[in-house]
Amino acid sequence: MRPHVVGHLAVSVDGVTAGFDVDLARFYAMATLWQEDVTLVGADTILAQEAVLRSAPLPGPREAGPLLAVVDSRARVREWDRLRDVGHWSDVLALYADQTPARPPDSRTRELITGYDRVDLDDVLQQLGKSYDARVVRVDTGGTLLGVLLELGLVDELSLLVHPVVVGSGPRWQGGFTGRLDLGLANVEVFEGGVVWLRYCTL
Repeated sequence: MRPHVVGHLAVSVDGVTAGFDVDLARFYAMATLWQEDVTLVGADTILAQEAVLRSAPLPGPREAGPLLAVVDSRARVREWDRLRDVGHWSDVLALYADQTPARPPDSRTRELITGYDRVDLDDVLQQLGKSYDARVVRVDTGGTLLGVLLELGLVDELSLLVHPVVVGSGPRWQGGFTGRLDLGLANVEVFEGGVVWLRYCTL
């Protein structure tokens, strides 16, 4: 059985995921609600944080933390040791496809290879449930990865922290997903400054 998949994102009123200030402490404190077993991210999200990661303290893996699983079909991520040791996750898992380019050997980094030229996300979730006992997967993304998961019908819950700003252009929370998705409202909460938390379950 595949795990429950949650997309938790900070967005503008017009659905953009960048170009405005986000209270990251609040965002990640809210993320603990799901007590995720796995944090699923795309390579672009990791690469955007590499500069910060290189200068971050490295207290070592957090034993009680979730597993970090990174979709990296083109083998662009290199900072696996730092990701493991930054203190947020218990371990890291590289998600590759059969046609992923050769990468430097790293005996410490576990790999899951599935799909031909792109990572098979459906199989990834099945394997996370079967082999890693994952019950909840939280998707941490700027939108691209979440859009693919939406396209595949693999998202069970959406959590949108809507900020009172119209950005006009930029990456959208649903990525390239253009289909229809019926949702049931699970919760609404308003925070100081006009930030609204909308939580939906897919029907």
